[in-house]
Amino acid sequence: MKTRTLGKNGPQVHPLGIGAMSFSNFYGPTNETESHAILDAARRAGVNHIDTSNVYGMGTSETVIGTYLAAHPQARDHFTIATKGGITRNPDGPGNIFNNSAQHLQAELEGSLKRLGVEAVDLYYVHRRDPALPIEDVTETMAALVKAGKTKAIGFSEIAPSSLRRAHAVHPVAAVQSEYSLSTRAPELGLVQTCAALGTALVAFSPVGRSLLTDRPHSLEAVQKLPFLASNPRFTEPNYSANIAAVNALQSLAKEMRISTAGLAIAWLLAQGDHVIPIPGTRSLTHFSQLLEGASRRLTAAELEEIEKILPVGWAHGDRYAAAQWNGPEKYC
Repeated sequence: MKTRTLGKNGPQVHPLGIGAMSFSNFYGPTNETESHAILDAARRAGVNHIDTSNVYGMGTSETVIGTYLAAHPQARDHFTIATKGGITRNPDGPGNIFNNSAQHLQAELEGSLKRLGVEAVDLYYVHRRDPALPIEDVTETMAALVKAGKTKAIGFSEIAPSSLRRAHAVHPVAAVQSEYSLSTRAPELGLVQTCAALGTALVAFSPVGRSLLTDRPHSLEAVQKLPFLASNPRFTEPNYSANIAAVNALQSLAKEMRISTAGLAIAWLLAQGDHVIPIPGTRSLTHFSQLLEGASRRLTAAELEEIEKILPVGWAHGDRYAAAQWNGPEKYC
């Protein structure tokens, strides 16, 4: 299977990565045993990139990965590990604040390294930009962490193409993480292209639309038990029912093509550029195997055209985030 490069001159990784937010309880209850089973399956399949964060379960995700590496020391040579810093709890009220100061990013990375049980990570992202600080200054901070041997490369999450160009002028940006899928096409308004031009990997989270682009999307009843989705515009009525109806045709096409709907969504995303690396999260070994189907499926031009007819740009009902959820990501056009 053809690998992909995690940034210009970066390590070679499997086309599919693991989004380790699912190792916390964000999308439903899980435990260390289930998460370790996913990592076992990943190793067997050759999947070798893990993307986590210090705030996923407030350290839970990193700790779970760390206990796995401690139990399987040889796995450290198999996996590339990315984590993030820059989001912290608001001490004066609800919600999060963004801190891109050198002191904060350095301290949070040290905490991540301790939980992961490693001396350095392969990639360290700024999880959200602090608009009070010039991105050039933040990039200098991140570059210093590379020089100190704490991370091999740097990245940013949810930034605009213009911000990427400014940061990259200071130090190579190996990866930008952004939501990208058949249901969220905003990165095509410049981010996909800018990443390709700069040799930056576009690490795509929520590549199956938070379950919408699967054979079994979350039921409306299940959504009510997941705080993030319960207030998300795409999972509230009447948008929810409209979106479920819209993906029926994609599910039918996937069945005709003898592939899972999740696998087809992954295959479509991989076809958008050799620098695109999807990082789906899952708690299910069955779902993981479906995602892997997409990594080995090369779609023809005719198949891509058919998918576009079924789900054209702008098909999804509702914004990808509620107003409060938009706090942090940079919008662009």
